[in-house]
Amino acid sequence: MKLIFLGSGSAFSPLKENFQSNMLLEAPSGKRLLIDCGTDARLSLAKFNLTHKHINAVYISHFHADHAGGLEWLGFSTKFESPPQKPKLFTHPRMIKRLWSRVLSGGLQSLKGKKPATFSSFFKIAKLKNKKYFTWASIRFELVKTIHVYNGKHLLPSFGLFFEIYKTKIFITTDTQFTPQYLMPYYQEADIIFQDCETLKKASKVHPQFKSLTTLPEKIKSKMWLYHYNPGHLPHAKAHGFRGFVKRGQIFYFKKLK
Repeated sequence: MKLIFLGSGSAFSPLKENFQSNMLLEAPSGKRLLIDCGTDARLSLAKFNLTHKHINAVYISHFHADHAGGLEWLGFSTKFESPPQKPKLFTHPRMIKRLWSRVLSGGLQSLKGKKPATFSSFFKIAKLKNKKYFTWASIRFELVKTIHVYNGKHLLPSFGLFFEIYKTKIFITTDTQFTPQYLMPYYQEADIIFQDCETLKKASKVHPQFKSLTTLPEKIKSKMWLYHYNPGHLPHAKAHGFRGFVKRGQIFYFKKLK
């Protein structure tokens, strides 16, 4: 089993330097789960000689374009494949209606025929168990609610992932603010953490700044990889106790223990 960082940068990373921080989990069977599908997805997949044909399932963490902006491309590409395919789509139930009506329907609903297309015209919408879990390739993924952005006073849905591969517990934050008091149970339980990290001097307040993350306990930092960083100079992550900054195209392998 391997986790491929198709990109490791922020939403606005230059294409020549990096891609958006979408990931690909590849099972020994050859099945692939795309973890977020941003606007760069077609290009970042191409760097690995992959296309829409190689994507069996996709998980969407929240509505921002660097995480969901490539779904129109994926939907149309698989729909008009011969024969047509329907990737399985995993997301929180609270997101499905809005993901279609406010993010995707403007482009995807216009198909030849008497009736407008729906979400299920392009994807197999998977149901979550207890609105908290889904299973793919015999792996149970727990959706972890994160505090990312507000629309006025309303917190928009955003969910990280917590799962286990061959007894290695993995936590991917996707996008979150710096909320260690809230995420600490997952930090403590995980064996490896992939944490979004902002490297701008002026804080946007929707991602943890590197300086804030350095205040975490040493035990937590020692299992934390940083990604979703901004263009430009990067701090010396290892000198501050982190595993490092994830590089574009970096692959993490998970093997069965003998």
